[in-house]
Amino acid sequence: MLKVLIYSGLLIAGLVLSQFLPSFTGDLQPTVAKGISLATMVCLSFIMIHVGNEFDIDKKNLRQYGWDYVVAATAAAFPWIFCALYFVFVLLPAGSGSDIHAWKESLLASRFAAPTSAGVLFSMLAAAGLAATWVFRKARILAIFDDLDTVLLMIPLKMMMVGAKWQLGVIVAIMAVQLGFAWSLLHKLALPMTWKWVMAYSVIIVAISESIYVGSKAIDATVPIHIEVLLPAFVLGCIIRQPSHHGSGGHDGHHALPPSEERASTTISALFMVLVGLSMPAVLGTAAGKAPAEAPTKIAGYLAANTPEMSWGVIIMHTLILTVISNIGKMFPAFCYRKEASLRERLAVSIGMWPRGEVGAGVLVLSLSYGIGGPIVTIAMMSLALNLVLTGVFILWIKKLIAPVYALGGSRASA
Repeated sequence: MLKVLIYSGLLIAGLVLSQFLPSFTGDLQPTVAKGISLATMVCLSFIMIHVGNEFDIDKKNLRQYGWDYVVAATAAAFPWIFCALYFVFVLLPAGSGSDIHAWKESLLASRFAAPTSAGVLFSMLAAAGLAATWVFRKARILAIFDDLDTVLLMIPLKMMMVGAKWQLGVIVAIMAVQLGFAWSLLHKLALPMTWKWVMAYSVIIVAISESIYVGSKAIDATVPIHIEVLLPAFVLGCIIRQPSHHGSGGHDGHHALPPSEERASTTISALFMVLVGLSMPAVLGTAAGKAPAEAPTKIAGYLAANTPEMSWGVIIMHTLILTVISNIGKMFPAFCYRKEASLRERLAVSIGMWPRGEVGAGVLVLSLSYGIGGPIVTIAMMSLALNLVLTGVFILWIKKLIAPVYALGGSRASA
């Protein structure tokens, strides 16, 4: 558990530093923020390539994956809907429920609560020694589908803000092609999987993603084509042939890495934790209504103009409430998989979906870029940050929950 505590400390350190970074860097802030973003994406790609390489698809059991997607989509939808309802009916003035602009902006801003931070979750669960458990294997599938669903649903949300654009269709097409590759070429591509090679693949994935983003932004700044690196990195891991060491040292679908590879993976995961914390937008900047330096033409502003001013005490109260209701929304998996796992394991999987991170922060940055701001976005960001800070607590809770179900060696207890 020492590794979990270290990772938690690194997350918190990065988050604290992110609040002071703008004042430290001054005019260099946009450049520094971009560098942090790129480094975060490289580390996330590294983690997701390994996750994909561990992943095996049972093509004879497609119905199970269809059900997993339904569960993941529901676990993403409930917190999103709960937060949107809270924004419209609690934080906005009475009568806002009949205003289409209130719903458009609230639905986009509240989408931050939907995606689980897959990279943070996988790294933390592995650090806690839970990588060989049913909880890890199921959380891995649900978190990936959860993020995939978030990316897909962002398309109609963007359409509400900017209208139907051809770029959104391109994003869907690219995602479909990637999933097709993962399905048809599962573990068939003979490429090296040492950490240096995986890092090189990660850099290439980020470079391609950013090149597409910059090129499309030059065409239309309001709707750039942004390919989240999580999916292409995971797909690449899926299609690369599993290394020979996968045949030894593992159990229950988890494979041990050689010591040098394990050290490299741990180091990069630790760096990722710091970078995720640093990637969080400055809360005070948000409260002041500051949009990102790369913001497109503002097309919103209802929430910023109509949300009443709040003291920091009131903001903190709403942050706590929003965090609770968004995490309650993630509990749907606890009611599923009754034939596969005990109640303790199902609860553990649901709690494992609580950590938020870089994807949710990206949603909030997009909201700011469209002109959505004010106390509501401040509360959303603080809720996101609180869930991030509590990740280590969630993992410890998960381990305590499933301890009676698993033997010390990580295999399922017979009783």
